[in-house]
Amino acid sequence: MTFLHGGKMKNGISENAKKLARELRKRQTKAEQILWVVLRNRRFHGKKVLRQHPIYQGDSFFIADFYCHEDRLVVEIDGEIHESQREYDDSRTLILRGMNIRVIRFKNTEVENNLPEVLKKLENILT
Repeated sequence: MTFLHGGKMKNGISENAKKLARELRKRQTKAEQILWVVLRNRRFHGKKVLRQHPIYQGDSFFIADFYCHEDRLVVEIDGEIHESQREYDDSRTLILRGMNIRVIRFKNTEVENNLPEVLKKLENILT
């Protein structure tokens, strides 16, 4: 999950957040691509899921890998870099939980090597 501070606000939406989200969508990881095929277009239990979606907290924002507004759920797909930034990720998770947003994390390898188990976990949360 990407977290940034500030940015010009235009009509209540940060232009920086929108630009960064677009860039991140263009360079998805393999695991994100795999999961997106399943989640897009309400294919997964009819749930609307957005990818690389900005979530605003004051004048800062997070960009969640995947977000289901209906269920207030962020799905994060963590690569190796997340091993070295666990405290950062944990603090962002606490902030999101304070906003009544649940967070579930999967490792890239889980999505790439065991998608059925990942989907089963998501199904248990969303249904």
